[in-house]
Parts: sequence; structure tokens; C-alpha cells
Amino acid sequence: MIFHEIYSAYYNAVAKILSALIQEERTEKELQSIVTAYAFEESVLTILPALKSGRWQLVTRDFGTPLKHEPTMPLTTLQKRWLKAISLDRRFRLFGVTLRGLEDVEPLFLPEDYTVYDQYADGDPYEDEGYIERFRIILAAIRTGSPLKIEMKSRSGETAYRRCIPKGLEYSQKDDKFRMRTSGKRYGCVINLDRITKCRPYQGEKCTPFSARAPRYDVLTLEIRDERNAMERVMLHFAHFEKRAECVGKRLYRLYITYDKDDEAEMVIRVLSFGPMVRVLGPENLLDSVKEKLKKQKSCGLL
Repeated sequence: MIFHEIYSAYYNAVAKILSALIQEERTEKELQSIVTAYAFEESVLTILPALKSGRWQLVTRDFGTPLKHEPTMPLTTLQKRWLKAISLDRRFRLFGVTLRGLEDVEPLFLPEDYTVYDQYADGDPYEDEGYIERFRIILAAIRTGSPLKIEMKSRSGETAYRRCIPKGLEYSQKDDKFRMRTSGKRYGCVINLDRITKCRPYQGEKCTPFSARAPRYDVLTLEIRDERNAMERVMLHFAHFEKRAECVGKRLYRLYITYDKDDEAEMVIRVLSFGPMVRVLGPENLLDSVKEKLKKQKSCGLL
């Protein structure tokens, strides 16, 4: 939470007020608009009274300021160390961001200091220069709403061509892969970036936006035996999902998780990572997938 906007909103709002007052005189109404823009709606009840009363001793009663220079908010050593650690992530180069002034900063942690469990080992080739170039082309197209022409390998190994409008990127932690959501003619779909071999801006026939179908949702029902802190681990793991939990017995819970059916394969992997502490009660199709996965593991001597 080092950089979370909730914890710095007041500082940013006050800094904007002071900068505005140094440049020219402002009315109270103008200062209120600055607070609303950079903090929260109810912050006008806190920030302005504290400044006007002299409690914060930064603004005079006639809306002047004793400051001569605009305030700056330099990064702390902890923030610099955190940024340096993040910059060492293999995926960092994909976004073309350059962090200057951190050359002599010791990172807060190193990639070898942590291990991600329950993740496939065949993730995207983040160090590959061609992959990085294609990623940045796709990212630029998403930001501008521009169409692309892509060449890709199908699951059968055949070469396919697509004209599409990239709509967004999503990352799967389980697969360690990026996927591109697209629209355009009849090819509205999701494409794994590692299948794309070439891509470039498309200047030919106009690509008609595709109205993608609405997400299909289902509810995963889990029975959790709260041993070895299983309930807390499951709740943290599915923190970003819509869910509901209920106690059905002593140290026994039932959890209902709403998920997109397109992500069913990943949900199976997520559930299996908790072992015997979690039992799938439904839906039937996901339960069948879990059983099939367990049978394959058993046939390989993994169970």
C-alpha cells in the first residue's frame, strides 16, 4: 500500500492548493473545486476548514500562503527501494517504462526471494525482443483504438491471419501468460499473446467493431474444512471475485464464488491447489473437470 491513492489524497490536494495560491489569488470556491478533484467529496469539510483556521498553518485567512516555492513530494527511500524491486520483474520491460535515479538504490526484494506456487512453467517469453515489440504494438493499439493485422499459430500449429481491434490485455497468474481481448468483424475473441508471431497496424479495409457477447457467469460452490488456515487462504486467493460465505458446521464453511465460464479451466487449477481442504459441490460441469483432472494426475502417479 506504499503508493495507494487513499493514503496520499490529502497530501496531493493540499499541494495543488498551495501551488495554485503561489501562482495567483484564488477564491474559496476555486479551492473547493481543487479539493473535489484531487481528494474526496467530503474532504471539503476537512481540508479547507483546517487551512482557513490556521491549524495546518499553510494558508492565511485571506487565502494567501507564506510559502515562496511550490511544494514537491520526493520519494522516500522505502518507495525507491520498492520501485527498484518492481523494475526487476521480468514483465516490467513490456510496458516501456524507464525509472531514472534508482541506479544506486538497493531493491527491497529480489526475484529469487519469492516463489510462486501452482503456476505453469511454460509462461510467456518476457525476455524475447520480438515478444516485447509485439506487446508494445498491441498496447499502443489498445490506447488509441486502432485496428491490427496479426499473424498467429493455431493450436494445431497452422498459421492464421486476423484483422481485429484490441480491446484490452489480461494476465493469468496461473498460466503466467498475457491474453488479448479483441473485437472486429466475426473475430471477437481472446488470443494468447505467445501465439502471435507478427502484428502491425492495419490500414486496409475498415475493421467493423464487433459486439462481443455478454460474459456468461456461473457460481462455484465450495465446501471448506477450516484446517491449516484453509478458510483464510481461500478467501485471500479469491479476494477479487464476487462471493458469499456461510458457516454450515463446526469449522466447516460453504463458499459461493461467481466466475466467468470462459475462465473455467483456470478455476479448476485454482481449486485443486488447496488439496483435500476444499471440496467442489457444483456446478456439475466444473465438478466433472475437477474429477477428470484428478484421474489424469492419478494415472501419472501424482496422487
